[in-house]
Amino acid sequence: MPGFLDKERTIAGPGFNRWLVPPAALAIHLCIGMAYGFAVFWLPLSKALATAGTGAVTCGPEVSFLAELFATDCDWRVATLGWMYTLFFVFLGCSAALWGGWLERAGPRKAGVVAAVCWCGGMLLSALGIHLHQFWLMILGSGVIGGIGLGLGYISPVSTLIKWFPDRRGMATGMAIMGFGGGAMIGSPLAVDLMKNFSTATDVGVMQTFVVMAIVYFVFMMAGALGYRVPPSGWKPAGWTAPAAQASNTMITQRHVHVKKVWGIPQFWLVWVVLCMNVSAGIGVIGMSSPMLQEVFGGSLIGVAKKFGELDKSELAAIAVVAGGFTALLSLFNIGGRFFWATISDKLGRRLTYVTFFVLGGLLYASIPGSASAGNKLLFVGAFCIILSMYGGGFATVPAYLADLFGTQFVGAIHGRLLTAWATAGILGPVVVNYMRQYQLGLGIPREQVYNQTMYILVGMLGVGLVANLLVRPVADKYFMSEAELAVEKQLAHEKAAAAEVGAGSGAGGPTSPALVGFAWLAVGIPLAWGVWRTLQSAAKFFN
Repeated sequence: MPGFLDKERTIAGPGFNRWLVPPAALAIHLCIGMAYGFAVFWLPLSKALATAGTGAVTCGPEVSFLAELFATDCDWRVATLGWMYTLFFVFLGCSAALWGGWLERAGPRKAGVVAAVCWCGGMLLSALGIHLHQFWLMILGSGVIGGIGLGLGYISPVSTLIKWFPDRRGMATGMAIMGFGGGAMIGSPLAVDLMKNFSTATDVGVMQTFVVMAIVYFVFMMAGALGYRVPPSGWKPAGWTAPAAQASNTMITQRHVHVKKVWGIPQFWLVWVVLCMNVSAGIGVIGMSSPMLQEVFGGSLIGVAKKFGELDKSELAAIAVVAGGFTALLSLFNIGGRFFWATISDKLGRRLTYVTFFVLGGLLYASIPGSASAGNKLLFVGAFCIILSMYGGGFATVPAYLADLFGTQFVGAIHGRLLTAWATAGILGPVVVNYMRQYQLGLGIPREQVYNQTMYILVGMLGVGLVANLLVRPVADKYFMSEAELAVEKQLAHEKAAAAEVGAGSGAGGPTSPALVGFAWLAVGIPLAWGVWRTLQSAAKFFN
């Protein structure tokens, strides 16, 4: 008898509505996406002991990073706290690469439950670290354990959605990965509201916020994990016919590559470069978008004819509010682009979609120095918005690209290994942007011009990605599994036993109630709508 979390118990029965699976994926991605929003905790945590009235000050330069991990008599530095953000994505990539193969065999329900335990348990361990003022507990809790939960939660729905929506691969993965981008849009304002509620004259309220959010997230993530269903082996949507294998316009294969072989396949590394270059360019501008807007346009953002360096304290605070609205506006395009571009890729094909990213993106990056020097805020902001939509679109489109090239049997595991490109880009993009800015300032170049060379470097990175994308061809026959090898893998993945179980009428559930589908979408749609509303309120400050 298979256990409750085993893959055999998640095979959908006759009449199951596949539209129940995307909200299950969204429930998990909206929770783990809060990793993008952890920055709201840095400033309060950097003043935790001082607020408590202990007389403590921020750890000085004489306190090493190792000593700061265990220090109880000084407040953590913001730069030190930022290491949690770095660890999130390092462990996301590592865990996705290491356990992607296990996920394919264990099924999305078991992976989703493990992700919920790691992500939410890590937050509770971090809350203990805040209470004891032990940063190593926060690193272990959210950085390491939470990062593992991030990786498993991120890739858990990919293979399942692609198998449920072979006719709309891009749209299906776009819906889920849109949730990851939207997680901070919900979590950040929620965290701010909770900290305000829990804070007192002697407590910044972060510990209590971590506990409440961990509990709420655990409920949502478990509901999502338990809501996962996988289709019976060989299932297809009614009336749908698979496109011809290796069609020249879409390069969609009907065969399958084993995950163990992808490291040696040229197409994998070409797509790796494609994702790395797209993300490196995008993640670089995300980090500098707010200071760049302020330094380029200075006082003109608030109707004052002054450069950035000439503004007084009150004027600097005023343009910071405008820049905050700009950042919120970019987050909306980042999220919307994940669904829009992934859906469009079902029509254009994956390769042509990435050609659009690189060609249009390159033109927009190259236009930014001109619009900045002309003082044209509309063109400047418009270019950044479209760029950020394509940054998000790159994440959402790549799982379908992999399924087209390598088949669906191991697409989740292959996607996990590809996410090492994200980890690389997370270092490459910010390093290029930040060091180039510092170098230009060192040469005495005015602040409003220090980003010009950086934009052209990013254009070059997109050019590398374009060449790699144009070189992608259908995978050679020698890399695909034979029918006998595929049968063995399906047996290892329990699909044979599961198919027999469904055939006997004991699959998971019967015909799906439309009310259940509506409730599932409301459960994720209402929080998402609230997050969009709060973000729109912030974005309005830019236009005001």
